[in-house]
Amino acid sequence: MNEGQKGKTQNKTETIRICARATSSIRHNPTGTGNTQTQPTILSILSHPSLYLFSTVYLGSPKSKSQSKSPFGGDAAAPSSAAPSFRGSIGGFERRMKTDKWALAKSMGRITRIGGFAISRKENQQQPLITCTTFNILAPIYKRINHEDPSCRESDYRTYWLARNHSILDWLLSEKSSIICLQEFWVGNEELVNLYENRLGDAGYVSFKLGRTNNRGDGLLIAVQKELFNILNYKELHFNDCGDRVAQLLHVELALPCSQWKNSDVRQEILIVNTHLLFPHDSTLSLVRLNQVYKILQYVESYQRDFHLKPMPIMLCGDWNGSKRGHVYKFLRSQGFVSSYDTAHHYTDADADKWVSHRNHRGNICAVDFIWLLNPDKYRKLLKASWTEAVFGMFKYLLRRASLTENDAFALLKGENEDCITFSAFREALRELNLIGHCHGLSEEEIKELWVQADVDGNGVLDYKQFLQNIWSSTNLDEKDEEQVNNTNDAQEQSIGFSVKNAVLSPPEVEKGRWPEDYSLSDHARLTVEFSPIKMLCSQLIC
Repeated sequence: MNEGQKGKTQNKTETIRICARATSSIRHNPTGTGNTQTQPTILSILSHPSLYLFSTVYLGSPKSKSQSKSPFGGDAAAPSSAAPSFRGSIGGFERRMKTDKWALAKSMGRITRIGGFAISRKENQQQPLITCTTFNILAPIYKRINHEDPSCRESDYRTYWLARNHSILDWLLSEKSSIICLQEFWVGNEELVNLYENRLGDAGYVSFKLGRTNNRGDGLLIAVQKELFNILNYKELHFNDCGDRVAQLLHVELALPCSQWKNSDVRQEILIVNTHLLFPHDSTLSLVRLNQVYKILQYVESYQRDFHLKPMPIMLCGDWNGSKRGHVYKFLRSQGFVSSYDTAHHYTDADADKWVSHRNHRGNICAVDFIWLLNPDKYRKLLKASWTEAVFGMFKYLLRRASLTENDAFALLKGENEDCITFSAFREALRELNLIGHCHGLSEEEIKELWVQADVDGNGVLDYKQFLQNIWSSTNLDEKDEEQVNNTNDAQEQSIGFSVKNAVLSPPEVEKGRWPEDYSLSDHARLTVEFSPIKMLCSQLIC
């Protein structure tokens, strides 16, 4: 063996030794966040903070003819936008890691650990499990990579956004959820779109993407495993509002998981919605967000009605940009939806600080990512009545924030009238509360609808008692309707429903209400929920 060959052998040996240490390090601390339960992947190694130098030395860094300022500050070589250099390095590293020490990673079994739970994929289990993941993956056009220069975005540096999105896909494909819902998907970049479509397609998924209106650059992606679902229909919903937001509706039928029910009359269909609501930059936008949810539920109702569909489970996934204290949360709860994560952990509506899922651009941490579930046995109020209650709830919140009691509120609403509220006075009070009179406010039709719901007897005025009952309390649905629904089981059909078995947020610190400083995959946590299909009677009558 000549000196050159000896040198190459020594270099290769040293490379394998470092790879082994890297693999071991990442197995115990994959992202530097303390997560000890994520299987290492090639791009989690690239993103590991302690191995940046290693990846540069052994993989080769993108070449640049001139030195420039790094987006992270300091002098550094500017990342190249040429694909062959970066992907070639990755390919070579993957080939090396598939041999030698990388074999250790293959012995970790078929249990994928996420956060504090292990979600099993047993091939022959009698009770099939459906898993659903929702994840706002932070579009590169929004990801700031230099705090000193807010205009510097990851989208300007191909190497960075490509590596991060490969890491995201590595995690998604190792987790292999039955349903994947992504927000802030960079639909405006063809290379990234092809990356997701190709890798998800190769892994057995069928996917659908939808960009926001007015070419905002990002949008949504929903993907389901082809072997688990038959696609019955796919619809797109454009809100056509100031936020340019959209939603996806996917109608699927369970295929393989519930094959033991094929000879029964049990329907095995699901409606899945993926959305990303507007961020509430100011209080006037809270009404816009509420209307976005209202439009989603209206669309789902009309879809079921137009296609003569029977009640079936509905999953609403996404980034809702609002916490459990907000009006959107209360609106969905009034419609019978439950937060799957809170259900799995036995949290109540009052447990608003148990977990977080997002750190926003202001540095605030909050719980905004949900997978909502509505089973077909749940009683539902009239949608319009729930929306009215939600708007009056917002109305009451604004009054209380101004330290007004119910007496003060009645005085504000009646204006110059002595003892009653008229429509014109009601309208003027809404203007004073900034709920109308601007592009985000209530429409004239919505104002009239609110008045109709409040003026139950239709005499054109509200006295103090009616104000308390129909506006201040705004829970005037007759409770006997629910009792009637629960007593009509003999006339109901069977349908598939879901029980929540597990729900996990990752990184695990967020489950304790903390945000790890060294988590950089996104500014949102990943939420995965495990559902078990069950038979149930349809009680989802709309009263």
